[in-house]
Amino acid sequence: MLSYYIYYRVAPRYEAEAAVAVKQMHFEMETETGIQGRLLHKRDEPGLWMEIYENVATGDSFEATLAKVVEKTGFERFLQEGTVRKLECFQG
Repeated sequence: MLSYYIYYRVAPRYEAEAAVAVKQMHFEMETETGIQGRLLHKRDEPGLWMEIYENVATGDSFEATLAKVVEKTGFERFLQEGTVRKLECFQG
C-alpha cells in the first residue's frame, strides 16, 4: 500500500479560502477513489500545510485523479508566491 504526503505553503491572505478548497478536494478524492484525505498544519508554522492520503492501492490512477482535482479547484492560486505543492509517496 502507498501513502501520499503533499506539503506546501499557503499565502496568509488565502488561508480561509484554501481551507475550503482542501475540504472540497478531500470530498472529491474520497468520492472518486474511496481514499479519505487528512490535512495537517505545522505546529510552529501555520502556513505550512500537509495533505495525507493513506492505503492507496494504485498510485498512477490516484495521482492522475489528484492532479485533476487540484487543477479543478485552481489550488495553485492559494500558494505562497514562488512555491509549489510537493508530493512524496511512501510504501509499506
